[in-house]
Amino acid sequence: MSNAAERVVVVTGAGSGIGAAVAHRFAAEGATVVVVGRTREKLEGTAAAAPAGGSVLVRTADLTVPEEAEALIASTVAELGRLDVLVNNAGAPSFGTVEAVAPDAWRAVMAVNLDAVYHTSRAAVRHLRATRGCIVNVGSVSGLGGDYGMAAYDAAKGAVVNLTRAMALDHAPEVRVNAVHPGFTLNTGITAGLTADMPVVQSFAGRIPFGRAAEPEEIAGVVAFLAGPDARYVTGAQIPVDGGLGAATGQPRVDV
Repeated sequence: MSNAAERVVVVTGAGSGIGAAVAHRFAAEGATVVVVGRTREKLEGTAAAAPAGGSVLVRTADLTVPEEAEALIASTVAELGRLDVLVNNAGAPSFGTVEAVAPDAWRAVMAVNLDAVYHTSRAAVRHLRATRGCIVNVGSVSGLGGDYGMAAYDAAKGAVVNLTRAMALDHAPEVRVNAVHPGFTLNTGITAGLTADMPVVQSFAGRIPFGRAAEPEEIAGVVAFLAGPDARYVTGAQIPVDGGLGAATGQPRVDV
C-alpha cells in the first residue's frame, strides 16, 4: 500500500457532510484528493476549507451515468498517474412506503444510492488492482435494518451491503472492499440546520446508547482506517458507526 502522502483518493458526494469530512481527513494525511459531485460551488467550498497537507481537486460528474463515471476515473488516472482509494459516498435519502413511492422515484433512489456505486467501482477496479488499492463504500444503518417509511432507501442501502461483500470476494487479494454504515449524523445534507437541542434530534439520541448523534468527522475516521495500512487484512467488513444503536434489541431501557 502506498505511503499516505503519495496516495490518490477519489471521494464521491464530497460537497458537504460526510463526504467533505472524508476528503479533509485524507488531505490532512497528505493525499491528493479528488472531490466529486454534481454541484461545483459546493465542491469548491470543500476544497477551500481543506486543511493543509495534501491537495484537493474538484471534479463534477453525475455518477448515475456510466460514461461519466468512467470518464471521471480515466481522467483522474491520466492526470495523476494512479488511483489508490475510492470512497463511494454519494447518496440521497428517500421517504415513503412501497405503496407511496412512485416507480420513477424508486428508480431515482436506486440510481443515486446503488447504481453510482456500481458504475464508479467498475471503472476503478482495474486501476486499484495496479496499486493494490481499496474501495470504501459509505452505506447506512438503514442497510443493516429496516426503517419506517423509507422502503426505497433501505432497499438500496441493503444492496450496497451485499455488493460490498461480493466485490470483496471477487477482487481479493489485490483490491480490498469494505463498507462503513453511519447512524444518525448531524451536519449532513439531510440533517443540515438541525442542532442537538431540537426535539427530533433528541428523539434519535434517546435511542442511541451514546446519547447523541454522530459528527461527520467520526465517520471519516473509520473510513480512513479502512483505507489505511492497519486494515490491510480487512476486506468484506461492514462497520456500523452508530454509537451502539445496532447493539440494542429495540426494547426500552429498564433500570434494575
